[in-house]
Amino acid sequence: MMHSSRSLSAVAPRLLLTPQTSAITRAFSSYMFDGLGGAGGGGNPWQWPVTKSNTILNIVPQGHKYIVERFGKLHSIQDSGLFIAIPYVDTISYVVDIRERAIDIPPQAAITRDNVSVEVSGNLFVRFMDPEKAAYGALNPLYSVSQHAQSTMRSAIGEMELDEILHGRARLNALIKGSLQEASEPWGLEIRRYEITEITPDTQIRIAMDKQAAAERDRREQVLRAEGAKRRAELESEGVKISLTNESEGNLIKVRNEAEAEKTRILLEAEANAQAIRWTSQAQADALKQIAQELLKPGGSEAARLALAREYVDMYGEMGKESNTILFNERPADVTALMTQAMTAMKVVGDVTDKKLTSKILTGEATTGTATGEETEEMQQKKSQ
Repeated sequence: MMHSSRSLSAVAPRLLLTPQTSAITRAFSSYMFDGLGGAGGGGNPWQWPVTKSNTILNIVPQGHKYIVERFGKLHSIQDSGLFIAIPYVDTISYVVDIRERAIDIPPQAAITRDNVSVEVSGNLFVRFMDPEKAAYGALNPLYSVSQHAQSTMRSAIGEMELDEILHGRARLNALIKGSLQEASEPWGLEIRRYEITEITPDTQIRIAMDKQAAAERDRREQVLRAEGAKRRAELESEGVKISLTNESEGNLIKVRNEAEAEKTRILLEAEANAQAIRWTSQAQADALKQIAQELLKPGGSEAARLALAREYVDMYGEMGKESNTILFNERPADVTALMTQAMTAMKVVGDVTDKKLTSKILTGEATTGTATGEETEEMQQKKSQ
């Protein structure tokens, strides 16, 4: 009898019913609890196991599983919905929340591979996949995985340098997650992901990093200024090059235009001179033809001789104007002799060259007055001989 009393005293806390409410009311009141604590909310997140009173008619909320024991042995795992449990025989030993949850990992002191002291904190996201392993695989699976996450994080940080940790968080998260996944499988947990939330180096290291960052910013500023100056110089030189190219092309076009204009001017002047020569030659030819025709008329030869004698006399007058010394023939003062001599020369010339001169004039090969004068002088010398 005493043994029976002790047994009932041991199981009484688990089978305690609330006398103020009915079984159905208490069954529906099982919705009021937090994810990790007991009923009513505000429970300790590390409390394990999470239990629930047997109300005969029990309701399993969505996202939860109930582990029912019969006489202290696993009897069934109830999914969400309604189920009936026998009072004093069946007990709801574990309430397993299979929803994903986040476990805060407090800052942990660690030393990197390059001997830098840092404090690292993170968040672990887990989910119960096997309620049986969660209930019987560890005394407190959530606490166990949290402690293992802390040691794994310190170990992973020791394998990396500070720069790798600061710039390679994804790699660090993957290392920690891989190590935790293997260790938490016997506890019925699935490691969804691990996120490093904060990395705090030592104070001296932070000061050195701040100086390094300031120096890097100064270096980048100098590089940007140098690149800007270089780009400006390139643009200026490019502008000068384009300006000189345009100027040289303009000068080339100007020279070509001036040369073309000079060429055109010379051609036009040459054509004008040629035309003037042609016109002058034509006028001279016409004049000579007219003279020849006049000479062939009666009295024409005498008129020519008279004109030649007049020019002969005028020549001596012009010579007197230009020089004080004049060479005369043997009778310079005898005008009659001069006229007679001139008329005789003209007569001889007229007799000898009338036909020849006429022929040359008509063919355009007539000589100038100077040549005629030379022939006249030659004829006079022949006559004097």
